[in-house]
Amino acid sequence: MDGSSIDTFVFAPLAPILGLLLFWFIQLLFIESQRYMLSKIWHKHEPLCRFTNFLGILYQTACHALGYTITRSGISDFVISVDYGKVAPKKEKQGIFEWISNAFLFIGPFFIPALFLLAYFILLIDPSAFSIPVGFYEFFSTGLQNFGENIYSFSEKFFVFLSNIDFFNPLHFGFFVLLIIVGLGIRPSYIGETKKEKIDMIYDLKNIKNLLFGKPLYLIFLLVLAYIIFYISFFLKHGWYVALFSILGWVSITAIVALIITQTIILLIKNTDKLSRPWSVLPYLVIPVSYVIMRVLFFFYPVDFSNSISLIVMILSTTLITFLLLKYKTNKFKTKKSIKKAEEEDGKEEKRKGRRSTKE
Repeated sequence: MDGSSIDTFVFAPLAPILGLLLFWFIQLLFIESQRYMLSKIWHKHEPLCRFTNFLGILYQTACHALGYTITRSGISDFVISVDYGKVAPKKEKQGIFEWISNAFLFIGPFFIPALFLLAYFILLIDPSAFSIPVGFYEFFSTGLQNFGENIYSFSEKFFVFLSNIDFFNPLHFGFFVLLIIVGLGIRPSYIGETKKEKIDMIYDLKNIKNLLFGKPLYLIFLLVLAYIIFYISFFLKHGWYVALFSILGWVSITAIVALIITQTIILLIKNTDKLSRPWSVLPYLVIPVSYVIMRVLFFFYPVDFSNSISLIVMILSTTLITFLLLKYKTNKFKTKKSIKKAEEEDGKEEKRKGRRSTKE
């Protein structure tokens, strides 16, 4: 067997798997970044942070319930609260069925909510116009190239849609709201009714490692199944194999975009917290007002790319107003006064210490 044959039959099937793992790792980094940003606004926006945790617990519990449903274990109890979720099966099944249920619990929340959002997006832009540019490939490098082309093709459609989204269209507006909800709740920040256990990237990776390597035979079975699908696609000269992993890559792209948008919103909240009322409310008012003004203007004076221009004006005006308010309306006098008061307190404390030492 020459080098090209080894590449085809040994390394080529790994190409889309590694590509998917790369995007999933990027998704994990964005999730960790969002958790950090939420921790910075917790003291002032605890209800919002608890709501995001509830969403994460809800997605996690729903995915676990879906795992029990698929394995035909049934569901006897479904408990959900702000900081706790639990699903109990009717039939306790062991082996592969238990492993699949745990896979839905530990891995499902990263993909399943975004998968439903992806389906909504495909239906929204007309499925007949949504072609999957898959191709037959033989080598590792061409496999990565095909996977990258599929990711690029989807990303182009996705970002074109977002840049032309029409908030006056209920379907578009509903998609954007769901995008925010998915981004806020991909994973919870903590669990436990009494003892709140922190959930971070290390916690997630540890659970996934235990799931995969706790039952190595199941992991080997999945790899063998992937190779079988690749060989079938290869000999039939179809792109089914790369298409399967490309769709999972699209799900990761959808989740990453949702996380970016929600983190932008959290960043706006964090910055407006530095302002006093009523100035802190002004950036939130600018968002709908600037958009509506531009859409009304373009209704009477139509131009090309009116939706995109309206979005750009909305984003730029909100950013500009927030920046100007932070620069000119942050209470610098109060800050200086607090510093001066602290210095005076330090001076008084030093004088007290001096008097005590004199008396002694």
